[in-house]
Parts: sequence; C-alpha cells; structure tokens
Amino acid sequence: MFSLFGKRHDAGPSRESRVPWFAVRRDLGARRNSLLTGLSFLLPVALWCLVSYCPFIWHPDIQLQIAANREDVNTTFMAGDRVGKDFFPEFQENVRKQNEDIRKRRGEGETFSSRQNKKVLRQIAPVAIANGWLTEEDAKDDEKIYGVWRDLATGEKVSAKPVLSEENLAIARENWEIMSAASATYDSDNYPTAPFVQMIPQGVPSNPDYLPPPHEVVIMGIKEFQRETEENQPSMTDRLAHSVKIVFGGFFIACLIGLPLGVLCGTYQMFSRLFEPFVDFFRYMPAPAFSTLLVALFAANDAPKIALVVLGTLFQMVLVVAKTTRLLDVSLLEAAQTLGARQRQLVTRVVIPGIMPNLYNDLRILLGWAWTWLVIAELIGVKSGLTELIETQGRWRNFDRVFPVIILIGLMGFFTDQFLALLHRHLFPYAEGNQNRKVGIAGRVLTWLPRWVASTTADRLPPDIKPLRADAAAVTNGRRDLPAEKLTSS
Repeated sequence: MFSLFGKRHDAGPSRESRVPWFAVRRDLGARRNSLLTGLSFLLPVALWCLVSYCPFIWHPDIQLQIAANREDVNTTFMAGDRVGKDFFPEFQENVRKQNEDIRKRRGEGETFSSRQNKKVLRQIAPVAIANGWLTEEDAKDDEKIYGVWRDLATGEKVSAKPVLSEENLAIARENWEIMSAASATYDSDNYPTAPFVQMIPQGVPSNPDYLPPPHEVVIMGIKEFQRETEENQPSMTDRLAHSVKIVFGGFFIACLIGLPLGVLCGTYQMFSRLFEPFVDFFRYMPAPAFSTLLVALFAANDAPKIALVVLGTLFQMVLVVAKTTRLLDVSLLEAAQTLGARQRQLVTRVVIPGIMPNLYNDLRILLGWAWTWLVIAELIGVKSGLTELIETQGRWRNFDRVFPVIILIGLMGFFTDQFLALLHRHLFPYAEGNQNRKVGIAGRVLTWLPRWVASTTADRLPPDIKPLRADAAAVTNGRRDLPAEKLTSS
C-alpha cells in the first residue's frame, strides 16, 4: 500500500496500534495523539452544549420572549432578559392581576393617554422582529405596530417565534376590539383612550446570563468583527492589535533584561548570589500592587501596561533561565576545556548553544505567562484593548459579548504556542524528542516551501549559472558520480 506522499507501507497492524493506551512513559503515536488533542477541546464544548441545549439537565433561568411592565415595581423587563424559574410564575401572576385591575378601571370609565397605550402596544415589537415582520427601525413606527396587532387578532399573521399561548391570542383580540372601535387603521388624532392590557410573559428554559449557549457566543463573536464603530471608537481588530502590542512589547523587554541575566546567574555563581536572592524575593510581590506607581512614572497610556507585563514576567524569567542553564551537562564543559576552550568560549560556544532547545521551550511557557497579565495590565490607567470590552460589557451583563473576547485571547495564545512548538522541531532537530518525531503536514510544507522557491528561482537564472546550480542540486540529492572538477566548481 502507498501513502498520500508516495511511501510504501506494509499491511497489517501498525506498531502504534500495538502500544497499550495506558502504557507508562510510552509514546502513543501520531494518530492517537491527534485524536486525544481533538477530544481535549471537543469534550468541554460537548459539556457546554449539553448544559445549554438539554433543559432537563440544568436550566435555572427563563429567557423572556414576551416581557411586560409591572406598575408595582421599578424593574423593567425586556425580551431576551432572564429571570429565575421560581420568580417566573409569580411574574406571570402579577401581570394577570394587573390586567384584571386595568379591566376593572376600564369598566369604571377610566382612560389612558395615547402615550400610555402606545407603550403597551410596543410590547409586541420583539415578536414582530423575531418573526421577520418588522425590522428594528420599523418597530419604532406606531402605525406598523398598530397593524401587527390587527393581523394577530384577525389571524392574518401567526407567530412562530414564539408560538403565542391561547391566553395571549385572546389578549390580542381584546385589545384589537378597543382599537377597531376607535379606528380600523392607525389615526394619531383618533387614538384609543380605553386602557389596553398587556400580554402575559412567555419564555423558554435557559442558562443563566453568565453562561450563554455556544451558538449565541459564535454569532456575537462574528458580529463583533463586523460591527461598525463610531469614528472615535476602536474596532475589534484595533482592540486585538492593541492587546497583542501590550503582550509582545512587555515580553520583548523582559527578554532583553531577563535572558542575559538568567544565563549569567546560571553560569557564574557570583551573579547568582548577587541577583537571585532579590529576584526570588521580588517575584512574590503582586505586580498589580505597583499599578498606581507605574501610572505615576509612565503616565496613563500604554507605557504602564507594558511595564506591568514586564514586572509580571521578568523575575520568573530570570529564575527559570538560570535553572535551565544549570541543567546543562557538565561533561560538555569539561570536554570543551580539555580541547582548550577559554572561559569566554565556554559561554558562547558551549553554554548558550547547549541550552538553546530548552531555553526556547522556557520562553514559550513564559510567553503564555505574559498573556495572563493582559487583562490586569489593560485595566490600569486608561482602559483599552480587549479588556475594555470585557469590563464594559460584563458590567452590563452582556456576557454573550464577553465570552467571544475571552475565547479569542485563548485562541491567540494557543495558536502562537503551537506555531512556536512547530518551529522548535525545525530549529532544533537534534533536541531530545525531535529526532524520531514524524513530520506532519505542516512540517512538510515548511520543508517543501524553500525547495520550491529555490527551484522557481533557478528557472530564472542566466544560462551560464544554471549548470552549476543543477550540479549542486545533484550533489544535494545524493548523486556522487559527478566529475571532480564539477564538484570543486560547485
């Protein structure tokens, strides 16, 4: 059998399939690793979907599809708001009692102003928008709202989002009798003055507002990137770019200071005793405690935010890099000294090259640490970036707008780390764990791309250079039968 890339494989059980799933310190293989990686993301999402879409599991709230105003309380409910399951029947019963009181007052000849009655009729606007009868702009037009009540009462329109209860359909007919008695069409000069009754609230079981269902999060995330912003307000792309600048700016400055200091502490005991005790002491101090001082030093723009990321990352970086430097095999230093290496050469030719694979992984981990400081950093001084959106929308409990931003930050950090992990295999193929690792599709693309660029460039070379390039390519591909003079010239 031949694989996608032309290599022949023998039939029969693969070596990977013979490894037990619970083998201690054994590699499960590329396929199983890919499967488990996918499951690590799918399982939490599946649990989220299970909780969100199965009402019998956990739905402590009711999301209102039809809301009503109560005269005895100051709280105003709108369609889309959530109320507790225990409160919802009480809410419905209070609206029924309020309607009975209005009917009694109507029988006694009491009248309402047109403003009061129009406010009651606008209760139907969310239903009209959900069914596509009106746009949000049309729902502000009293004449069109008037027509929706007429169509519902006469049966010309039937609501599917939501399906109206018989009680609410009866209320629609009751209100239309009053409206048609005054005028069958909208007439601002002859608007009904007899009090209208409100529809009884309807809703569906729902997650609490702090855990919106996945589809709402996805839809709102797409809308955030498509949302038109005012001239003085940043777009979602601008916020993302700002946050990336804060994280990578702070991390880069921390690297400029922490990398050389960590290598020196791990190499020379003098630097270790001079710097590490204070670094070890300072790293226990919470970086946000310095936020006021940073604003005083650097003003209230981006500088104190970047400085906070530096403070939150630098001191851990020094200790981690120093530890990695000390883990270098001492026999390498002894071998270099035997060959006559000087003290400076031990650092530049042995220590630094020797720790590079592990140091690279340390920086990957520390970059993730820098991302965790983003939200705190962007809150100091003038709120900005993605954090401003999280803080503002969270205050108004618009968590369907908060979750996409939180997930976006996680995705940015995750894909950055995966890209850096992929580069590790190609930058340090000699490192432990990279020698026998199978190259994935992304790795093959990275390997194939330079060759393709080289071959494309060779086609554009002058005629007198092409033979030399062809000879060099032949040597690279393993052909050793070229004449000696050609090998020398190549």
